[in-house]
Amino acid sequence: MPKVTLISHTPVPEKLVASAAKLCYSSAGIDEIAEGLTEEKTASFVHRLAEMGHDSVIEHVSFTFGMEGVSRSFLAQITRHRIASYSVKSQRYVNEADFQYVIPPEIEKIPEAKAEFLAAMEEDRRHYEHLSALLTEKHKRELMASGKNEKEASRAAVKMSNEDARFVLPNACETKMICTFNARELLHLFSLRCCRRAQWEIRDVADRMLALVKPVAPDIFADAGPACVRGACPEGGMSCGHATEVREFYQSMGAGK
Repeated sequence: MPKVTLISHTPVPEKLVASAAKLCYSSAGIDEIAEGLTEEKTASFVHRLAEMGHDSVIEHVSFTFGMEGVSRSFLAQITRHRIASYSVKSQRYVNEADFQYVIPPEIEKIPEAKAEFLAAMEEDRRHYEHLSALLTEKHKRELMASGKNEKEASRAAVKMSNEDARFVLPNACETKMICTFNARELLHLFSLRCCRRAQWEIRDVADRMLALVKPVAPDIFADAGPACVRGACPEGGMSCGHATEVREFYQSMGAGK
């Protein structure tokens, strides 16, 4: 199960959005622009901006998440959201001899499939350790021949071996990351990744992210979720067929907060 935490975010995000939008239509100076923006007026302003499609101002707001217990397969998907910043545990600099892994739920449900999966993970670990040992010995010899002492050569060789040994690691290999998104990109991410047709792992993480940001900026994320929350399902014949149920789930998220 992934662990998703909200590490930090823009303070008073919705007032910042309202201030930025107000600036576009006001001659007031920066110091005065937020005057009169009560909680009620700010909420009204943000909702009106959403109705107008004036989305650029919400890019001023950012959220930073910590993610653990996610797979390298997940990493390949999340980084397709390019308007974001990512810092990821490196398989090049971190030895993965004891790598953890994510087991897909459908595999977990079938004892024979789970046994096969676990055997594959152990086999990958064995290959990784063997390759690491072979590469470390090679690099150590070469480094010592170039003049390094044995201690320095051994330390450097271990790090060098990770670079190529990692090629046998599976997509299931667990990774960790810190990532930052602006609010507009988050809305885009939720529209795609909260959809029931999204892959199960990134959908799970997206739901957790939405549950974290909605209490912080309830007006910005009032209609966040898959596209069917705001209108007709865009998937056409590929629709999951449960739009009403999906809408009810996302509309109730964060209720009472």
